[in-house]
Amino acid sequence: MAELGDFLRSRRARLQPGDVGLPDFGRRRVPGLRREELAQLAGVSVDYYVRLEQGRDIQPSDSVLDAIATALRLDDAERAHLFALVRPRRRARRRPSERVRPHVRDLVARMDFPALVIGRRMDVLASNPIARTLLFGMREPNMARLALLDEGARVLFVDWDSVAADTVAFLRLTAAEDPDDAQLVELIGELSLHSAAFRKLWARHDVKAKTFGVKRYDHPQVGRLDLHWESLKLADPGQTLVTYTPADVASETALELLGTLSRDQDRRGLGDDDRVLEVR
Repeated sequence: MAELGDFLRSRRARLQPGDVGLPDFGRRRVPGLRREELAQLAGVSVDYYVRLEQGRDIQPSDSVLDAIATALRLDDAERAHLFALVRPRRRARRRPSERVRPHVRDLVARMDFPALVIGRRMDVLASNPIARTLLFGMREPNMARLALLDEGARVLFVDWDSVAADTVAFLRLTAAEDPDDAQLVELIGELSLHSAAFRKLWARHDVKAKTFGVKRYDHPQVGRLDLHWESLKLADPGQTLVTYTPADVASETALELLGTLSRDQDRRGLGDDDRVLEVR
């Protein structure tokens, strides 16, 4: 339960008394709310909250967890993360292979704009040619490794710091939902070993779901691209369809050129086959 305590302390540390309507009586030894103040806001005893934060053997009710989440001003993703840490879903260590259904693969291939199917560990399970051209030919078929271990990512993603932070926050959320996934544990270990940025971001205990937004690219072949992205959950557990569409006229022109380049690469046999990747 050390993960739970670390998460609760990190959320307390970002709040000041004035944020939650409490008086501030001067300098504090550590930043953020004291345990006593958080317990008061949540309507639980100080001893109970201390035991919870220390990971001692207690089983809080949903109402208590809701009260603590409200006191900590948690957003929806953070609230779900708190519940997952307290009540992790235990599963077999070996996960079934991730396969994309033929219809979904065909749907991705028919799209004129970049589209990917992402698995539960951020593996790219299927992609169309224009998406592969956008992302360096998909030389790294895992979005977390691409963002944090591929040196070219710092140039490709204009807002690399934000992309890296969101990637780590999503992995933190996924890890809490499925703590016994051996392959996910291995991925996190690999990133921790090889990326100082990952280690720093992981220690922040931020969690975030990937839903929608805008990503800015500086592509070596077509230049600047600002793309709206949407993340759509598929019926297959853990699989997400991610699409990218232009955010402005200049990006629409650059994306059309990227599409021409991707088709040319396919004709010359330089692109990847449109295939289903099986990730175990």
